[in-house]
Amino acid sequence: MNRYFKLVNFEFNRFLKIYLVLIGITIISQIIGVIVKSNQYLNMANDQIQGGSMSSSEFINQYGPISLYEIIQTLWFLGPIALCIVSLIIYVFFIWYRDWLGKNTFVYRLFMLPTARINIYFAKATTVFLMVLGLIALQLLLLPVEAWILQWIVPFDFRIDMSIREITGIFHYFAILFPNTIVQFIIHYGIGFMAVFVVFTAILFERSYRWKGILFGIIYGVLALLLFFAPVLLQATILYEFFYPIELLVLQMITGLTVIAGSIWMSNYLLNKKIRIW
Repeated sequence: MNRYFKLVNFEFNRFLKIYLVLIGITIISQIIGVIVKSNQYLNMANDQIQGGSMSSSEFINQYGPISLYEIIQTLWFLGPIALCIVSLIIYVFFIWYRDWLGKNTFVYRLFMLPTARINIYFAKATTVFLMVLGLIALQLLLLPVEAWILQWIVPFDFRIDMSIREITGIFHYFAILFPNTIVQFIIHYGIGFMAVFVVFTAILFERSYRWKGILFGIIYGVLALLLFFAPVLLQATILYEFFYPIELLVLQMITGLTVIAGSIWMSNYLLNKKIRIW
């Protein structure tokens, strides 16, 4: 177990510089976005009110008060989130393939460590998961800071204050990233974790069989997808409206756990019996 934690720490440190850059971009971009949009709104209000064309109440009635709702929809806010998501998706592949890159193949030394090879697999998956949770935690910490900045810049009569729950619940993608209940959290991030395991296994197929492995990996991914959605497909076709929602949820949890277990078993087999390190 100690070697597993050392591997997690090792993998995390290898991506730390890029990870800190993503954190910095997110913080700077979103805070600048709040300041810029707040000042744009106030400048527009000053132009209309001080110019004498309308009163404060008329301006609010026509243009509405500002809130984080408007700011969250801007590129200042969504851009860093999209960048982090794309970066982590790329890293799911890069975390394996970088070990095969270069003249001195690092993966050879990695697999020669005095630990089970499956621990390397778990360490890489854990690293990805911790980085996802870290960015989610960062966003949750940023939201109240951004709300405070908005309150500091814009007078009370010209803004609407929103709670963190209101902010995270108003957008569909926020509802996915920030589940309201522990059950939703397990479901959303369990599916994400399952997807990482499936992709890792597909990568190991490619590393084991090369060109044929690409086909094997694609087939495995499709089969895993079909297995996971099997209850939904049955509900929509053969057994139309047969399952209650809670039964469908339980069945999908079972199929999801089956996919995870199958991915771990297959990856362990490939790592120990088929994987190439040259």
